[in-house]
Amino acid sequence: MGKTRICAATPAHAAAIGALQGLVFPAPWAPAAIAKLLGGEPGFGHLAFADGAAIAAGEDTPLGFVLCRAAGGEAEILSLGVGMEARGQGVGGRLLEAAAEGAQRRGAQALYLEVSVANLDALALYRRHGFVEVGARARYYRAEDSPKGGRAEDAHILCRTF
Repeated sequence: MGKTRICAATPAHAAAIGALQGLVFPAPWAPAAIAKLLGGEPGFGHLAFADGAAIAAGEDTPLGFVLCRAAGGEAEILSLGVGMEARGQGVGGRLLEAAAEGAQRRGAQALYLEVSVANLDALALYRRHGFVEVGARARYYRAEDSPKGGRAEDAHILCRTF
């Protein structure tokens, strides 16, 4: 894969984000919920596209996405996903950096996220980008939403400060 472009996500991208989220996670959000989050503060997000791909809503499938919110000096990554064909090529890292920049522009001094203790690839990615463990949530992922499918999963709470 060639270069990747990152662009701001808008409510018009909700269906494309929801479709990709459905390929990456067992319980995707409804496009209406994504559109509402991206419709104004405190929500924001970014999309990754292959260089040369159209970025207008519905014109091309994104390689990945990140959905966030920021308020009160803190920000949170609510969902980050990269399609299977784009994994291991730096797309997730580019989206993390876009989320961090967006959080800082909104006055956040820290960026949080939760990740399954079993998601070793994601944990390694987050740690490479300056996230450290600050807590845990027991059985955070319900059995039906579990990345492992079928059993509840604990989550690490990670944070990156600015």
